Amino acid sequence: MSDSEIAALKAQIRSRPRVADLAQRRADSDARGRAFGVPAGVVVKPVDAGGVKAEWALPADADDRRAVLYLHGGGYVIGSCESHRHLTAEIGRTAGIRVLTIDYRLAPEHPFPAPVEDTVAAYRFLLGQGLAASDIALAGDSAGGGLVVGAMLAIREAGLPLPGAGWCISPWVDMELTGHSYVDRAEADPMVGREGIQDMVRHYMGGADLRAPHASPIHGDLRGLPPLLIQVGASETLLDDSLMLARAAGAADVPVELQIWPEMVHIWHIFYPMLAAGRRAIGSGASFLRSTLKGS
Repeated sequence: MSDSEIAALKAQIRSRPRVADLAQRRADSDARGRAFGVPAGVVVKPVDAGGVKAEWALPADADDRRAVLYLHGGGYVIGSCESHRHLTAEIGRTAGIRVLTIDYRLAPEHPFPAPVEDTVAAYRFLLGQGLAASDIALAGDSAGGGLVVGAMLAIREAGLPLPGAGWCISPWVDMELTGHSYVDRAEADPMVGREGIQDMVRHYMGGADLRAPHASPIHGDLRGLPPLLIQVGASETLLDDSLMLARAAGAADVPVELQIWPEMVHIWHIFYPMLAAGRRAIGSGASFLRSTLKGS
């Protein structure tokens, strides 16, 4: 049965004016996030996370023995704590776990590997708070979903213990843009197009190697990484990125669960106030976090 809510949402997204100015796009992204508001029972508190601007989403019943480090999407050029506050607060509320979202530095002002460096710094901050690595999950959407895995590789290279889990929502993991879904899903997903992604690659990577594992983790050594949950919409232009990540992780003996949600578009979770499938996907991710992070 067709999902009437996603059909209406697709039409709404298609009606948005296309803006080229980067500053305006950032402002628009933040404004759309603020418009949703924060769910009741969650307190938002700004914090300096090892030199990285960040904020806590603190549900009233949160287990302080566990934490989620959330990495927002936006192609490494837009997005912030503000644009994703409603989502991260709902993740925390649904899972009963504190969520730390970071405002990692954005390109083109701060190209690769600045977001990776900021994620590792924030992870060190959480370890410094007395949390066991096994009680920390990395989660993120789109660029942030790819950063979940890329940062895990950087965390391991830094000699730090790996987190207990990774939740990748509509992850972008291939800077070469080789997925055929950019073509065969082009009409189905109004959220992301190949041309826009190419601009983001140019801003973020500059002259860096497009196969660098911290940016394109499908080319990294994933052996030994913690369990991963990958959620992707069947309508996504980035569908093949999730398939490639699941294959690379599975081939490296990483426990991985791949969920392909019928009809859904890129990061449909962010529309959870108006999309029942978004709420269900968040609930599934929250169950994964609760079952994987046991609490010391």
